[in-house]
Amino acid sequence: MDFLKALRLESSNPGVSTGQEWIHSKGDIIHSYSPVDGKLIGSITSADKESYETVLKKATDAFVQWRGIPAPKRGEVVRQVGEALRQNKEPLGKLVSYEMGKSLQEGYGEVQEMIDICDFAVGLSRQLYGLSMHSERPGHRMYEQYHPLGIVGIISAFNFPVAVWSWNSMLAWVCGDVCIWKPSEKTPLCAIACQNIITEVFRKNNVPEGVGNLVIGGRDTGEWMANDTRIPLISATGSTRMGKAVGAAVGARLGRALLELGGNNAIIISKEADLDIAIIGSLFGAVGTAGQRCTSTRRLIIHEDVYETVKKRLMAAYKQLKIGDPLNEVHHVGPLIDKDAVKMYQQAIEKCKMEGGHFIAEGGVLEGKGYESGCYVKPCIAEVNPGMEIVCHETFAPILYLLRYKTLDEAIGIQNGVPQGLSSSIMTLNLREAEQFLSSAGSDCGIANVNIGTSGAEIGGAFGGEKETGGGRESGSDAWKIYMRRQTNTINYTKSLPLAQGIKFDL
Repeated sequence: MDFLKALRLESSNPGVSTGQEWIHSKGDIIHSYSPVDGKLIGSITSADKESYETVLKKATDAFVQWRGIPAPKRGEVVRQVGEALRQNKEPLGKLVSYEMGKSLQEGYGEVQEMIDICDFAVGLSRQLYGLSMHSERPGHRMYEQYHPLGIVGIISAFNFPVAVWSWNSMLAWVCGDVCIWKPSEKTPLCAIACQNIITEVFRKNNVPEGVGNLVIGGRDTGEWMANDTRIPLISATGSTRMGKAVGAAVGARLGRALLELGGNNAIIISKEADLDIAIIGSLFGAVGTAGQRCTSTRRLIIHEDVYETVKKRLMAAYKQLKIGDPLNEVHHVGPLIDKDAVKMYQQAIEKCKMEGGHFIAEGGVLEGKGYESGCYVKPCIAEVNPGMEIVCHETFAPILYLLRYKTLDEAIGIQNGVPQGLSSSIMTLNLREAEQFLSSAGSDCGIANVNIGTSGAEIGGAFGGEKETGGGRESGSDAWKIYMRRQTNTINYTKSLPLAQGIKFDL
């Protein structure tokens, strides 16, 4: 395929890099199969302990050099990475779509997110601000400043195979950190393509070897990173189960963990909602990326006065969905990532039925021409009760649950009554309802929207959630601070030394 050639991908690829060269490894061979057609895209040699140690040594040495380069100069390198991504947007977007299975428009959109975070990081490189403050002691000046932290370990998930890495790495690089990236073993070629792009930029700018590293591997590689005291920060995106394991390992060594974990996101649809907007937002949130976004809409909490109307309109909309090859732009829904995901989808449907859920849009696995990979499923809708166990569980698939409510307090209680706390939304034209939803008595999620859906995020705002979502924040706002160490400085410019609490030494 042309986009594979454009990204310099081969049938067999090394999986360990220091940002300047590929490192020999004797690790296991990982095969990447496309969920689009089931075909083998390429094979990758994963990291072994020896190649991992080589990367750690290079990263440790590189940090000493990289942190000494002025932040605006580091920003200039990131700017060039953004330009390289612009030049490669089409082939990289196609690869994301083909290896992961999301629609081509979403594949391009993910690469655009990478470009946008580069632009954000370039500006940030001149705005790593500290604070100054007045000292209680005469002739003293106090201020705070931020210094580079060190090595940042990035563990990313398959559903956003390139964007989440860029959210972390671009900010970390302008902050003066170096990065080690372990991508999902389900989408390794996307990572290799990104590594090829940054390697070219780094070489042109004489960036120290070891600033941008790649270690492709499975669970063992992630555990090496989580337990490695040389890596002060681990940023991990994935399931709550995985995040708890990473958080425990990093916490045990008193490191920092930035966790972006599961979401069980809801849209409240008020009786005063603009239903045209509500239906569009709900539909895209539920079926976009085949329900494999952490911000996918999984629950619709609908006022009883408009419940039947919303239900009928959703059922009609679902009948119009086109499912198939995501590289064909006429299709709205692509495949799930693999057959294991299909099994979880089927198990969730069966559990929902056993608990009393009623499906008004039936699910199922698609077969026949165009569906040979076995990964294509029907988006489905079930009427449920909030107390059902399956409703509190995140299934990474296009299953949408409908619930009724009478009062807004009840609706907010239903929304907040799950372990996860990532994204949330209310559809209403009532200002009081909107403000209550956004108040401290409203949504308990890290993201709360009014009259837009739960999925999607702008680079300028911090992204992340509460409760079992992990509490981490990435991307915009002041998310950069976690990649740096904070230092308070006091300078005495007098000829005396006043001591705290009026203590005196007569010497």
